[in-house]
Amino acid sequence: MDGSIIDIMLFAPLATILGALLFWFIQLLFIQGQKYLLDKIRKKHEPFCRFTNYLGILFQTICQALGYTVTKSGISEINVNVNYGKVAPKKQKKGIFEWISNVFLFIGPFFLSAFLLLICLFFILKNGFDTTIPAHLLELKYTFGGQLIIFGAHLYEFTASFLNFLVNIDLFHPVHLGFLFLLIFLGLGIRPSYLGEKKIDKIDILYELKNIWQLIIYKPAYIVSLFLVSYSFFYLSLLLDKGFYATLFSVFGWLSIISIVALFLSYLIILFIIAIDKIEGRKKIIPYITIPISYILARVLFIYLPTDMDKSMSLMIMMLLTILVIYLLMKPKGDKFKTKKKIKRLKDKSEGEEQNE
Repeated sequence: MDGSIIDIMLFAPLATILGALLFWFIQLLFIQGQKYLLDKIRKKHEPFCRFTNYLGILFQTICQALGYTVTKSGISEINVNVNYGKVAPKKQKKGIFEWISNVFLFIGPFFLSAFLLLICLFFILKNGFDTTIPAHLLELKYTFGGQLIIFGAHLYEFTASFLNFLVNIDLFHPVHLGFLFLLIFLGLGIRPSYLGEKKIDKIDILYELKNIWQLIIYKPAYIVSLFLVSYSFFYLSLLLDKGFYATLFSVFGWLSIISIVALFLSYLIILFIIAIDKIEGRKKIIPYITIPISYILARVLFIYLPTDMDKSMSLMIMMLLTILVIYLLMKPKGDKFKTKKKIKRLKDKSEGEEQNE
């Protein structure tokens, strides 16, 4: 085993922790971007925004209920609506139990929906879950650099498999289609965008970080204990010569990747809605019709022109045709209106001058 004893005993356990925190912070930024886009369409699409907010509050409430269940506090009442959610425990426990319940409440929603999708992917993906350590890293696998590279390798393999599945997804397959809808559905509700009927309490990245900071400073000893448990788990992995420590934090990385992809798809949906708003009249329905028709026609085309990339190319044709249709419907009809307006102004001006004379 290469690497200094200080590196192995002190810094190596930090590698995967820092890697998981980095991807979670990227997830936070994507959530902030989603909330910014939702604010852009809130005036015209209040029902849609309220629906996404309800989903976020629902997942948050479920996590709070899970926290009370895990700590054996019990649940006496659950209230969920579009503006707020609350879970009342049967027993109000203090100390470590209260802290664990708050961890479920503030951090759980970031990973709950992604965990449900990860379970689905476990049965859908053919690969991506291989956590074996590459041969060239066996000598350095318990160093800081080795752990970081292993973490990155696990994330790369999962991400490549996940994205390959999405690019080649078969929308004629009920399982694939169902998973796509679930991915979009959960992506829209990872976090609520506001609390309260008047939307006074805005939930942004600062709000999230403030809650997490309160968790840290509330009982710093709990955070220290958590790090000690992680280090002990790493040392156990080292003694048994198993890679389950890096695998554990790789799972958290996978959850963040799933969330980021789900949030990106929600971006596309919101941008699609923004583009549709710029189309006048009943023509707004045409892009919605274009999506299924273009995909079906593309799949039929590749029956007669067989190719190994029929599913991915069908998706590409569907997206390009939809974008083209939206562009054509949004395209201005020249400067006729402006010209007529200018002519009218000139005519009024000339008539005024004649009257003055």
